[in-house]
Amino acid sequence: MPLTHPAPEIVRTAAAGAAQATLVLVHGAWHGAWCWQDGFAQRLAARGITSVAPSLPAHAGSASSRRLNRLRMRDYVDAVLAVVAEETTRASGPVFLAGHSMGGAITQQLLARTDRPALAGAALLAAMPPKGVISVTLGLARHETGTFLAANATLDLGRLVRTPEQIRERFFRPGTSASVVEACRARVQSESYLAFLDMLALDRPKPRPVSEPILVVGAGEDTIFGADDVAATAAAWGTAPVMLPDLGHDLMLDDGWERTADLLADWVLTHA
Repeated sequence: MPLTHPAPEIVRTAAAGAAQATLVLVHGAWHGAWCWQDGFAQRLAARGITSVAPSLPAHAGSASSRRLNRLRMRDYVDAVLAVVAEETTRASGPVFLAGHSMGGAITQQLLARTDRPALAGAALLAAMPPKGVISVTLGLARHETGTFLAANATLDLGRLVRTPEQIRERFFRPGTSASVVEACRARVQSESYLAFLDMLALDRPKPRPVSEPILVVGAGEDTIFGADDVAATAAAWGTAPVMLPDLGHDLMLDDGWERTADLLADWVLTHA
């Protein structure tokens, strides 16, 4: 008898009044659709933007009998492509795509595919650059050698996000509210080891010219993908980066996330 899998988790936040646009929000590593629900999606809705946030396979409410460590980046891209294709057929207005961190890598890979529907635009938020995660990986190996070696020996990347100190270092700033850090720590999970290898070397984004407008946003206090990474990503997609100071990597959760939401909403509505 074939294995059955639960339907993927998709959190839809409807626009207040008539929707001006639909925005598919793709989370990053260790996260789920929950990361957009602490005010970010609701602020977009107040601006007339319906958001559709899937949890990637084996993440949050999309947990299934398929083991997390068996998933590749192409599995994530396929899952997001299915959501985008559905939205482009059902939405009455323009459909945009935005990806954060690993979700930004997924967004870039989707943009480079020829079997995708046209979009009204795509945003890359604190996104993995096309060169992948080599820099942050080397940094972890140098500064958290024991934890890094244990994570690799056990194929358990969840070891990197277990403590409040790790969460603050990865995703936030020294001054971020402790309640924000703890709320994130309580919800993060492990990440696919094969997807990590893909981002390291095996399956990195290959940007190509596209007709859609691309927004590239970086966080001024991002310890994962710094200003040079953001600039490289923007250059690869033929645009200029927008930097938001005083925000950590999780620029949709960190204190001051409203600036990210407003920037994204302004951009979407300009191109809708």
